[in-house]
Amino acid sequence: MTGWRVREFHNDDLDGILHLWEAQRRSGHEPVYDLSEVVASCQKDHAVVAVHGEELVGAVVGRAAHDQGWIVFFGIAEDWRGRGIGSAMLAALEKRMAPHGLTKLSALIPEHESRVDAFAHQGFEPKHQLRYFERRIPVQRQELTSLAELGGRLLPRTLWESVAGMRREKEILEQRLVLPLAEPDLAERYGVVPPRAVVLFGPPGTGKTTFAKAIASRLEWSFVEVFPSRLAADPRGLAGALRETFTKIAELEHAVVFIDEVEEIAAQRSGEPPSPLQGVTNELLKIIPAFREQPGRLLVCATNFIRALDSAFLRHGRFDYVIPIGLPDDAARLAIWQRYVPEQVAREVDLALLVERTAGFSPADIEFAARSASQRAFEAAVRSGATEADAAGRADAAVRPAGPSTEDYLEAIGTTRTTVSAETAEAFLEDIEALARV
Repeated sequence: MTGWRVREFHNDDLDGILHLWEAQRRSGHEPVYDLSEVVASCQKDHAVVAVHGEELVGAVVGRAAHDQGWIVFFGIAEDWRGRGIGSAMLAALEKRMAPHGLTKLSALIPEHESRVDAFAHQGFEPKHQLRYFERRIPVQRQELTSLAELGGRLLPRTLWESVAGMRREKEILEQRLVLPLAEPDLAERYGVVPPRAVVLFGPPGTGKTTFAKAIASRLEWSFVEVFPSRLAADPRGLAGALRETFTKIAELEHAVVFIDEVEEIAAQRSGEPPSPLQGVTNELLKIIPAFREQPGRLLVCATNFIRALDSAFLRHGRFDYVIPIGLPDDAARLAIWQRYVPEQVAREVDLALLVERTAGFSPADIEFAARSASQRAFEAAVRSGATEADAAGRADAAVRPAGPSTEDYLEAIGTTRTTVSAETAEAFLEDIEALARV
């Protein structure tokens, strides 16, 4: 078998490159770059192929960024190895990329690939003591426009870990929601159907919005919050704007869609004639089944008043879980206080006493008390003539404020009006018994 030649890539060569890529994968040498990336570089970057007659027997694909070049794919048909094809293709690719002014051309080779003579012949040198790291970017560039139109965003990856305390709630959300969505293939093997829609309910200020954002962060999915109050100003009306919003959300590959205070658009339908909001509730009830048919999406609805929701809204088949988010327990309150007490005074402040005194406080209540104590301590330091130099411990400083004290925090706790009354807390426990599905 002789007579092969190297030429530039043509679009008709894609099938041949696909066969080379698949053959490499089947041989146990998993290609470093995905097939979609190889195909994209063939069409937008640089590629040369080796052919024998009409048969494609080899291909090399490259990509340039500034003065650095990368080999995206290198493959030769098994029967054509050892004939100098690889060296010839690498030389042709390097010549083709020369106008970029490259100072370096690099190649990543599968770990167990031993046939690398072509690279050595072409002057490539192995670099030892290197490790290859890769991170998949969850939202692709083409999605960003749609995401921006929806007012959505990508949240920091660390948000899930930063949610302090609330261990029981985090475990439920992790096990019921996150894991099946993050590992859909494994879930399918065990007959687990990934959730599509959930309701979070509980007293005001207990962190329902924070948990919705944390779920998106943990999954690394886009986060889109739907604000009914904003949609109401749309010329198409609230129902039409809601329908259009969910049509745009369908363009995203993955998304956590959040509707807070959902009782505003899904309250109990009653009365004659029907109120204008009944049409909105009807529209939402139609949207949810269609939303559930789309993989890679999760609808999270939050409410402070679950009893106000229309009975049809919570029906099985619309929402997979109805999860209570209650007031933080002792461990959760400790974790929240540790977040807000400045590090320089943490050892001096009696955190155990603060935890004890804030039983019945929501996370928002604790944050308010902590910030109030810091503000009061700051104002007192300013009144006493303290300066930044004093606080840093200047030798001749007469006043050395360190930060809020236990007394400052206790005073702030005593003047903080809690969000959740005893009656509301009792009603929440009744709602758990009657309506929760976890």
